[in-house]
Amino acid sequence: MTNAHGRRLLRLEVRNSETPIGRKPSWIRTRARTGPQYTELKGLVRSGGLHTVCEEAGCPNIYECWEDREATFLIGGEQCTRRCDFCQIDTGKPAELDRDEPRRVAESVRRMRLRYSTVTGVARDDLDDGGSWLYAETVRQIHALNPGTGVELLIPDFQCRDDRLGPVFGSRPEVLAHNLDTVARLFHRIRPAFRYEGSLEVLTKANAAGLVTKSNLMLGMGETPDEVTGALRDLREAGCEIVTISQYLRPSARHHPVERWVRPEEFVEHMTTAEEIGFAGVLAGPLVRSSYRAGRLYAQSVSRRASATSTLSTRADGPSDRPLFQEPGGQLDPRIP
Repeated sequence: MTNAHGRRLLRLEVRNSETPIGRKPSWIRTRARTGPQYTELKGLVRSGGLHTVCEEAGCPNIYECWEDREATFLIGGEQCTRRCDFCQIDTGKPAELDRDEPRRVAESVRRMRLRYSTVTGVARDDLDDGGSWLYAETVRQIHALNPGTGVELLIPDFQCRDDRLGPVFGSRPEVLAHNLDTVARLFHRIRPAFRYEGSLEVLTKANAAGLVTKSNLMLGMGETPDEVTGALRDLREAGCEIVTISQYLRPSARHHPVERWVRPEEFVEHMTTAEEIGFAGVLAGPLVRSSYRAGRLYAQSVSRRASATSTLSTRADGPSDRPLFQEPGGQLDPRIP
């Protein structure tokens, strides 16, 4: 069996495909709003020859975020050298590194007039530096061309190598994000090319370098509530300051089946737990994603850290003042049985 790109399916993918994709519950809902801002943003992305994780990962919030002029850039190409069992981005041999991509991303940030930009990318284990130059240079280019714009950088683990992490940390993104994604017991099954302890180590090293750190957990892959609490404690002890918690949505039949649909009230409980553990910024909900309303969450974390200072023009005003459709508790509905 092969996928749409001709790659032979792994035995794991074949086994996954034996479980049909189930129907989503009533609280998993999005609004398809293709207004003028969405259309303009899509045109800018296309004209710049760029990729966004909003499209590549099939984010359910793309209409809401793009209509409010928020987007997450995907660097390094469309092919990842690793395969996580939840991720929609294709695995394969990446194209040659595009060294002009950082400039184009920075130029697009300028043209979009973004006050806070989010950048993520694929793992590039095919490169001598694992792609660290690309990540660092993108941050440098954005800062150089957009002095008042904050940058949130979501990175792979770079195999926890200091010679790769160092240049990335040295580019000084406002937020350094690395997603844990699942609990310790399930980690190897879901993210076989990563290590649970290694991901925590990345966050610890970023925190030690003086960076604000962020991570994400996805629920519904077979974890228990106690394991979620344990993962939150592990993240906080590793120095993570901001966390998002979301429902896992299965991209296709070859991906890990959804074990459970986590109810909205459970996300509120997890958010409360995370705040009690000591996270400065927390956002939790069924359709929250790691980059969802990233600028606002960063501003929240800064305001909660009295010792933190910021000269960014990023504030919770303008379009970001609109109510978040995925606001914690916003999905609670007494009509849901």
